[in-house]
Amino acid sequence: MATVQQTVPIAPAGFNAGEARRVAEVERTHRARQKQALNLQKENILSQRTSSPARRQALEAALAQIEAEIAKLD
Repeated sequence: MATVQQTVPIAPAGFNAGEARRVAEVERTHRARQKQALNLQKENILSQRTSSPARRQALEAALAQIEAEIAKLD
């Protein structure tokens, strides 16, 4: 699974308020899309059924990782 890195946009010299708002909006949109993708992965994991203990353990580990990444985005 891909890891999510959160970045804080820093406005370089010469940016005006409108450009800074646009950069902030792009970052917010990017985080929202990442969160949506993680929630879809979470739903997929929760929908899977298995009788294999090893597979169940792997799904639980993947779910914990996804939930941790979602928490980082909040």
